[in-house]
Amino acid sequence: MSSPSVPPPAPLPPLGPGATDKGLKSGALSLFSSTVIGLASTAPAYSLAATLGVIVGIVGFQSPIVVVLSFVPMFLIAYGYKELNRADPDCGTTFTWAARAFGPRTGWLGGWGIVAADIIVMANLAQIAGAYGFQLVGADGLAQDTFWVTFVGVLWIAVMTLICYIGIELSANLQKALLTIEVAVLLLLSVTALVKVYGGTAPSVSSELSWSWFNPFEIDSFDDLTKSILAGVFIYWGWDTAVSVNEETVDRDRTPGRAAVISTVVLLLVYVMVTTSAQAFAGVGDKGIGLGNPDNSGDVLSSLGAEVFGTGGWGTVATKLLIVMVLTSAAASTQTTILPTARTTLSMAAFKAIPQRFARIHPRFLTPTWSTVGMGLASIVFYVMLTRVSENVLADSIGSVGLMIAFYYGLTGFACVWYYRKVLTRSTRDLWTRGIMPGLGGLLLLYFFVNACFVYAAADYGSTSWTLPFPPHRQLGGVFVTGVGALLLGAVLMFLYSAFRPSYFHKETIPVSSHDRTSH
Repeated sequence: MSSPSVPPPAPLPPLGPGATDKGLKSGALSLFSSTVIGLASTAPAYSLAATLGVIVGIVGFQSPIVVVLSFVPMFLIAYGYKELNRADPDCGTTFTWAARAFGPRTGWLGGWGIVAADIIVMANLAQIAGAYGFQLVGADGLAQDTFWVTFVGVLWIAVMTLICYIGIELSANLQKALLTIEVAVLLLLSVTALVKVYGGTAPSVSSELSWSWFNPFEIDSFDDLTKSILAGVFIYWGWDTAVSVNEETVDRDRTPGRAAVISTVVLLLVYVMVTTSAQAFAGVGDKGIGLGNPDNSGDVLSSLGAEVFGTGGWGTVATKLLIVMVLTSAAASTQTTILPTARTTLSMAAFKAIPQRFARIHPRFLTPTWSTVGMGLASIVFYVMLTRVSENVLADSIGSVGLMIAFYYGLTGFACVWYYRKVLTRSTRDLWTRGIMPGLGGLLLLYFFVNACFVYAAADYGSTSWTLPFPPHRQLGGVFVTGVGALLLGAVLMFLYSAFRPSYFHKETIPVSSHDRTSH
């Protein structure tokens, strides 16, 4: 299949002042630091705690294979990020790449998908950080108080915004410390649970590991498989932060993509380890410590703490460590959620897709100023607004994030295929890593997006429902309304801004025909 007469894709031409070199601190992050940021952004402990119960409730003992299958589209899309970053290591990622491949409006919506998803998820992360902060010190009453939980959650967002503002190196060093605690406690939990299972000291609901847990054909229906994978995709989301900080990374056209791929593989190993050990210890029942117990679905890991570690001496300390782990996981993800959003808006502003004040860089810290602070403030406003409206609305807004994840990840996969379309037959590697893998990842996520729209639109899905203000006055699920509504809001904002500042939308500030140069 090789064709030596076709040279490698030509590099992109200079993008003009303020676009290629945005003033960020180049070379600040190593491969290890970038990988840590990618891992921490997924909040492994929190993601598992909040999602494992949901998956078990759908597919029971088949949860481990769902964790593996959910990894597949993430790994495929990670390769799309890796290859696109080689051609154009811009911190705007999906925004920039989709704009070059498909045009400015598609790119703008891709950037909006990142911003909207991150602002929405920040509300939930802040809520977790606030509640767990009180639980850690034994103030369970305050942990149930909406005002005080919101107050502490706002403080968490403010502190993490400040850390991101001060510098990328400080952010990376903090992530190393937090991620070390997180992985160490997850490993401790998994090993202790398995030792008790095979030592005969686990509860009666326990069972030894079984290969049947990895058989997808034992899932009752294809609909259940789809629903569970939709939930499973959420636990991998966030590794793309490793690519968002590409302009601050050593060897920025190669290191960030490698970090993204490594992050997804490490996450797979961690998630399979924790899922199988927790399931072996607690079973999948809907009573007591069972992972399928709806009373524990919001945090299945902490509910296992006392059972796995015991209630006396070291057990009490270890159980507290679990609370610290989920707290630090949410806190770490709060910080690493600010990083990619600030850099997406920085890139959008550099290309004049949004007001240029968002492209300002701090002269000392070399970090985005307006973009970082703006992300923090937008997250606080959204969080406070939703908690004042209803905790149910907040819960549904988190569920809607899956739609935006599928949207902008899938868009990136298709952008990779289109960008490299004229060199896909040059070699087997080009065909697979730049065509088949990201393309298949994009198709899978497109299917999940469409399927999720049907599932989420049901009036009885989620905690709230909304009635259309026009005929036929149909009721729609709150998760669907929030997710699709956020994307439609982005489209409205895009058209409004294009009416006042059309240069980006007229292709004056960003070249969009770069994919045609890949055959030169």
